[in-house]
Amino acid sequence: MTTPTGTTVDARSVRALYDSMSYGPAPEADGSVREWIRTAATDGAFGHYIGGRWVKATEQFEVQEPATGKPLAQVAQGSGDDVNAAVAAARAALPAWQALDDHARARWLYAIARGIQKHARHFAVLESLDNGKPIRETRDIDIPLVARHFYHHAGWAQLLASEFPGTHAYGVVGQVIPWNFPLLMLAWKVAPALAAGNTVVLKPAEFTPLTALRFAELMHEIGLPPGVFNLVTGDGRTGAALVDHPDVDKIAFTGSTDVGRAIRKATAGSGKGLSLELGGKSPFIVFEDADLDSVVEGVVDAIWFNQGQVCCAGSRLLVQEGVADRLYGKLRDRMERLRVGSPLDKSIDMGAIVAPVQLDRIRSLCAQGVEEGATCWQPSWGVPAEGTFHPPTLFTNVSPSATIAQVEIFGPVLVSMTFRTPEEAVALANNTPFGLAASVWSENINLALDIAPKIKAGVVWINSTNLFDAAAGFGGYRESGFGREGGREGMWEYLKPERAHHGAPVPVIDVVIPEQHDDSAPASSTGLPGIDRTPKLFIGGKQARPDSGYTRTVRALDGRAVGEVGEGNRKDIRNAVEAAHAASGWAKLTGHQRAQILYYIAENLSARADEFATRITAMTGDDRAAGDAEVAASISRLFTYAAWADKHDGAVHDVPLRGVALAMHEPIGVVGVACPDPYPLLGLVSLIAPLMATGNRVVAIPSVRFPLAATDFYSVLETSDVPGGVVNLVTGERDALARTLADHDDVGALWYFGAHAGAADIERASAANLKRTWTEWTGREWLDPRSGEGREFLRRAVQVKNIWIPYGE
Repeated sequence: MTTPTGTTVDARSVRALYDSMSYGPAPEADGSVREWIRTAATDGAFGHYIGGRWVKATEQFEVQEPATGKPLAQVAQGSGDDVNAAVAAARAALPAWQALDDHARARWLYAIARGIQKHARHFAVLESLDNGKPIRETRDIDIPLVARHFYHHAGWAQLLASEFPGTHAYGVVGQVIPWNFPLLMLAWKVAPALAAGNTVVLKPAEFTPLTALRFAELMHEIGLPPGVFNLVTGDGRTGAALVDHPDVDKIAFTGSTDVGRAIRKATAGSGKGLSLELGGKSPFIVFEDADLDSVVEGVVDAIWFNQGQVCCAGSRLLVQEGVADRLYGKLRDRMERLRVGSPLDKSIDMGAIVAPVQLDRIRSLCAQGVEEGATCWQPSWGVPAEGTFHPPTLFTNVSPSATIAQVEIFGPVLVSMTFRTPEEAVALANNTPFGLAASVWSENINLALDIAPKIKAGVVWINSTNLFDAAAGFGGYRESGFGREGGREGMWEYLKPERAHHGAPVPVIDVVIPEQHDDSAPASSTGLPGIDRTPKLFIGGKQARPDSGYTRTVRALDGRAVGEVGEGNRKDIRNAVEAAHAASGWAKLTGHQRAQILYYIAENLSARADEFATRITAMTGDDRAAGDAEVAASISRLFTYAAWADKHDGAVHDVPLRGVALAMHEPIGVVGVACPDPYPLLGLVSLIAPLMATGNRVVAIPSVRFPLAATDFYSVLETSDVPGGVVNLVTGERDALARTLADHDDVGALWYFGAHAGAADIERASAANLKRTWTEWTGREWLDPRSGEGREFLRRAVQVKNIWIPYGE
């Protein structure tokens, strides 16, 4: 055919182009960024940024470009001395940084946000070169979110005193970030840390340090005070030196679950704050009424975004049986049209895998999936031979127990299973040790909102996926870590409560028992022997004899025997945990219903106030006024948490979405509690009441020295309509029983108020399933409401689930 200009064109080629709708190359210019890499490095290698200046290192390592496999830069390998210098610089800068008023710190964060925006294209190209992700993702998602986080946290810095009263910064924060979102993970951690008044030492991933180095250069350009932000590059040895450093007050880590476990063990007993954002195996649940065309695009965003190298990637596709074949057909058609190639090509859907070692892992797990009987499908076209590329991959006929269904692959690999009923969907979704994120797809919003709270994950997207914003917290349950990043809940990770009083009684009371003491029972007025009242354990709402068959003598401070209690052991803890799990209906009660029961406990305790005061003074040796004060404070504390039971609300986050993100406060589940020795009644009530108010079930180890107040208390519980299993009391040796709770995989969290050695032991043990722990060994004044009750306890009693719900046209 002939065009109006007289040019002859083959009609068949025009039709072929129209049918294929193939893209031409659209490369992003990278000359200025490569020139920066060449010129910014001193003597051919980048150094560390410590105390406001660049520091050369004696050892370097090579950073490669994933798309080509060619060298990109030489970067400093951080040593122990480098980490020492960075921590010292952060410590030296801390007083002046904290002395700034809130507005001054807000101005600095605002300046950082403006600087990111000013150099946005440079950061985007550098990120694509260094990481291998498509320029469309770095340009349109990553870098705008980086600026958004600094803007958002400039706001929190401005409002710090009014919105977080009674708190202060941790101090020096060590942060270790991964390679999948290098600059965005930096922003997630640095922005809240600086806003809260901390100083920072950051260790980026060794595969992708370049945008962090450019960020450090930006800090120098805007004049951020020296030492407020410090950067030390290197491999895992550098990160370990930072984690182990005794002058670091908090560690924040994003990365693999295995490394997270190692960090939990390394920080055990150190008193360092710790937040972990770890791996995931997120379910992508599709019900039969879902819009399948939208689902297909959702899957593309869920698993092939950033080549599947996303901790919350929707890597497990769970499809209702009736629509599975139709969906698989649509997915294969869409996969056939995905484009894999140079990350700097703006028409590319998928870029390169970050490094050869990661590509080898993906290939190995795919081969294992085939060996275990799953069906593998990949598009007909091949990937570029140069660089580290992997095609989008779909596995069907996958067993729920298969390796590829359980292990985080961290690549563009989707594994699929089918279900028949909503209950089966939830069971499959929760059949993983992880709990980071999930997606639920259904046109029935009632069904979607029924399923979302049942999924054990920190983030749930309804008819959407991979949505992030600085205003909404992000973080996981179970082996996906603990702590949140973003929003108000993310700020709490970098703040500590100020103690109202110091010099409070320590949790362990050492009593010297006289060598000679008379334990014989006093003679009765009738001459007959007394009636034994050895209290039992309290498990599942019933009194239970200890499995050991042994008892332990309870002595007053002067060594007198004042009673006996059962000697609990591992089997008793096991039975108590089982009873607590069976009481899951407690979490389904309304806050008002839980409040009424807490009020009822207080009412029944009040009726026996004299009896409890007498018991306390007999054990502790305090005067009667002290016993009366402890009972009165316990009654007041029950009233406090009855009041909070229907008021500790979540939030509706203002996110850039035609919809909302609901931050729901969910109970942790079964929580172990090891109570302090001082204030044997008040300490118990102060710890179990907030957990009960928020819907948790408790396995408590009462005061070791003075347990009789707790064993008297369970008779109050029996008469106060507390369902069996909500509160379980196991007396015995605190540290041995607490260690059993720490080892138990069905315990979601453990609160420990005891000796330093015991706290360190349970923190190390908790690494097995990464349960949340709250440990104290320095003592607190439980009688003072400013330190003995309040929002701190409520925050630790819940985990925040953010549910993203789009609505509207």
